[in-house]
Amino acid sequence: MTMTSDHRGELRGWHVLAMIVAFFAAVIAVDVGFSIIAVRTFPGEDEAHSYAQGLRYNQTLAQERAQRAMGWTAVAALDRSGQDAVVDLEIRDRSGAPLAGLAIEGALRRPVDAELDRPLTFTDLGRGRYRARIGRLHEGQWQMRARAQDGEGRALDFERSFEWPTS
Repeated sequence: MTMTSDHRGELRGWHVLAMIVAFFAAVIAVDVGFSIIAVRTFPGEDEAHSYAQGLRYNQTLAQERAQRAMGWTAVAALDRSGQDAVVDLEIRDRSGAPLAGLAIEGALRRPVDAELDRPLTFTDLGRGRYRARIGRLHEGQWQMRARAQDGEGRALDFERSFEWPTS
């Protein structure tokens, strides 16, 4: 009588090794896939040239001090006009007098998706009030960055955050 051993179905060391390698390969593949998707949808940078922006930081601080000394203030609101959104803006000097005739350029930015960013074209309504018509907006958080400049070269840079739709 000969004894034969059948090893089919028996768990061996190389089976365990193959299962562990396959498990970690699957985890790494999923992590890499999610990382690629995350970077493609939001690269994480607010400015395209953030290093150069950092080098100009002292200049930026000096500009902010000059703007504070000028005493201009800007009040902005994101409002509804029918089905569309509008940005209403009011700019005043240190004494509270309205500043009319300013050239204002800006953008309404979506923090999570730069493809939804919108340029703003402001119309002077008189008495320091300005309005930019936007059209329809996606729900959520929006940031406005703008620059108001007078004919003498004095300027005010400002930003505001908004929630759309407004309550």
